[in-house]
Amino acid sequence: MSSSASRRVALVTGGNKGIGLAVVRALGHQFSGTVILAARDPGRGQAAVRALQEEGLSPLFHQLDITDPRSIRTLGDYLRDTFGGLDVLVNNAGIAFKVNDKTPFGIQAEVTMKTNFFGTKDVCSALLPLMKPQGRVVNVSSIVSVRALGKCSPELQQAFRSETITEEELEGLMRKFVEDAKNGVHEQRGWPNTAYGVTKIGVTVLSRIQARRLAREREGDGILLNACCPGWVRTDMAGPDASKSPEEGAETPTYLALLPAGATEPHGQFVSEKAVQPW
Repeated sequence: MSSSASRRVALVTGGNKGIGLAVVRALGHQFSGTVILAARDPGRGQAAVRALQEEGLSPLFHQLDITDPRSIRTLGDYLRDTFGGLDVLVNNAGIAFKVNDKTPFGIQAEVTMKTNFFGTKDVCSALLPLMKPQGRVVNVSSIVSVRALGKCSPELQQAFRSETITEEELEGLMRKFVEDAKNGVHEQRGWPNTAYGVTKIGVTVLSRIQARRLAREREGDGILLNACCPGWVRTDMAGPDASKSPEEGAETPTYLALLPAGATEPHGQFVSEKAVQPW
């Protein structure tokens, strides 16, 4: 472990553009420590770091493909060896197909789920054990998860709102959605017709499960973990007509990432516009 192991460190996944880049920038101004911009493509990630350096900030770059277990493991080893762990984790990386994309819905469901839910889950599995006391974890979800939940069958809504659902049960439901989507029966089985929305239900519910586990297993460490909606933001994903700039979209994730030491809430919540929303 290097001498910098006592330094505070924040990591933002999918940090090379859009909301992720805006969060890296905001943390660069407000976080007292090292900020790491993680991105799948090294060229784009390093270009984003250079652009921020020209603004007077000093983020570091580290490659991360959240769908690649080896990439996740390499990052985890780096954080442990270099910083002794992690203080802030913002899980921002995610994908969405365009509305008019011609890719079959079943394939859209499979691809989107692999990144948005399973990729985020795998990053958490590797990095949550590295969180230092008073750490902050922000899983970027979407208000679309709330809307999609409302369009689920009563049985699915009950499962997704359960205070006792396990990570394994949630995984099973996410896999079932993909299977039903590929078989063309997802709506008959009580699912909404939005692959992105279901993946973000998964992210929100995963956050609730993880928060309960942290409260149980890391009691006294003061780690806070929440899901959030950045809002409708002008990005490659949402398009140019969205109502918020990336900087405005970064406000809630950054607020949760910088909850002060000693804070006890929010924890295990879904937060939008810096306020806890009903789930």
